[in-house]
Amino acid sequence: MRRRQPAPLPQRDGLDPARMRMPVEGDWTTIRDHLVDRIPKLAPSRIDEMFAERRFFGEHGPLDADAAFVPGSVIWFHRDLPDEVPVPFEIDIVHRDENLLVVHKPHFLATIPRGQHIVETALVRLRRDLDLPQLSPAHRLDRVTAGLVMWVIRPEHRGAYQNLFRDRLVRKEYEAVAPFDPALDLPRTIRSRIVKERGVITAQEVPGPPNSETTVELIEQAGGLGLYRLTPATGRTHQLRLHMSNLGVPILGDDFYPVLTETPLDDFSRPLQLLARSLEFTDPLTGEARRFESKADLLAWTDLAGWSGAHDPR
Repeated sequence: MRRRQPAPLPQRDGLDPARMRMPVEGDWTTIRDHLVDRIPKLAPSRIDEMFAERRFFGEHGPLDADAAFVPGSVIWFHRDLPDEVPVPFEIDIVHRDENLLVVHKPHFLATIPRGQHIVETALVRLRRDLDLPQLSPAHRLDRVTAGLVMWVIRPEHRGAYQNLFRDRLVRKEYEAVAPFDPALDLPRTIRSRIVKERGVITAQEVPGPPNSETTVELIEQAGGLGLYRLTPATGRTHQLRLHMSNLGVPILGDDFYPVLTETPLDDFSRPLQLLARSLEFTDPLTGEARRFESKADLLAWTDLAGWSGAHDPR
């Protein structure tokens, strides 16, 4: 496989530059003309300012506004960053060695840049704060889910660790706080078909061959709530949340299931009570048995009143 050409400019604020390939056909005279058509969200005047700021790079260095359009060529640039709501919670380091970094990600912090969350993400924070510019995630957690995320420090080992998750060779255990239903027969394994359509924020269970599997166990119950252990064999979007909701015991703090509720991005109260508790696997490089565990607690289980008005949801 042909290796992608490295960017000719460094990261900024822990972010790699955007890479854009020019079309192989087109009647544009300059790269600037093409960018005006291709990025309509940017005013032509802002594109001109970015050229003046030497923000656009070709293979051999910064480009001027009158640089010729070359079909199939590649340019790089750093996008303007959106205004973001700071996420006021820290990332805790659980383990670090020469190959792997394992952290406890707090609720409300996205794993990787996407949409409205760019700098306020675990990837950007860790690259910047730990001076690990080539750090990459081996897997991901939803923004509203707290718990363990594993990262690969060396690019040459990225595939080996990411393939563990792709091939379902990592045993993942989660914990959740949800209503206790004495009529619910547990433990049980749920298998269903989950579909999430592009552009639709929630997923749904539909008829058809199962593509998701979760084992649900009750660890203990008190005060009308249960503490549950969730062991997924698959990793469909919102799988655990959907399975718990459809059992009739939706996870506390879930704004998606069973009813979608819009929550402002600066509202850090009543965090989803779902925690990625542990990761267990055989290291593909050393053959060593590995197990990592978060020491965090779900606040609604230890302090329900505090969770209802929580500002530190870890």
